[in-house]
Amino acid sequence: MKLNLRHISKRYGQQLVLDNISLSLENVRSLVLIGPSGCGKSTLLRIIAGLEYPDGGDMEIDGERVRFHREALLRHRQSIGVVFQAFNLFPHLTMLKNITLPLEKVHGIAPEEAEETAIHLLKRLQLEQHAHKKPAQLSGGQRQRVAIARAVSTKPRLLLFDEPTSALDPEMTAEVLDVIGELRDEGLDFILVTHNMGFAKRIADKVAMIVEGRIIETGTGEHAFDQLVSPQSRDFLAKVLKY
Repeated sequence: MKLNLRHISKRYGQQLVLDNISLSLENVRSLVLIGPSGCGKSTLLRIIAGLEYPDGGDMEIDGERVRFHREALLRHRQSIGVVFQAFNLFPHLTMLKNITLPLEKVHGIAPEEAEETAIHLLKRLQLEQHAHKKPAQLSGGQRQRVAIARAVSTKPRLLLFDEPTSALDPEMTAEVLDVIGELRDEGLDFILVTHNMGFAKRIADKVAMIVEGRIIETGTGEHAFDQLVSPQSRDFLAKVLKY
């Protein structure tokens, strides 16, 4: 992944959510965004996904500038896979249809090919037996794995995970984190927002600490978390790792 964020700012009314965010990455497979609740992590992720417009600044992914107007954003969104904390599955559709519908309607893939892709992914994630069930019939962990299957079905250049395990119990959390770890091992680039510091520490090539809408420091490599030395970072890590 090559990512350049330059002076990204975002307001909601009078509230400044992102304050002049800049970050430059090259040859990084996994970026983890951490910080207190409400610090702007999810907003930044949504801007990278093209789901929100920044009020200022610009962004490049893999050397291509993202242009924040309708037609360009539609193309950009098709190249990004996003997994939300609330699954965002269509409740009236089966698991199979939750994957095939976007492939057909958004990406123009033939129904036969879309179904073949969906079945392959459901098999891989050990969900084939649930292909014709609706979301309410599955556990939270199973639903999130279907959401991941849908996100990777389009072969995106970048995956974005926004607190993908926050609504899950520990056993289901482990299921989902195992899948994310496998995707990383297969070479997929992704950005992860999480409060699961143990997993983040294991999987991150780069860590960015966000406080009050600003990236206050970053860490790189195997010891990324050990490189976070500001009082705000150490205080945050001490709190989330306490129990």
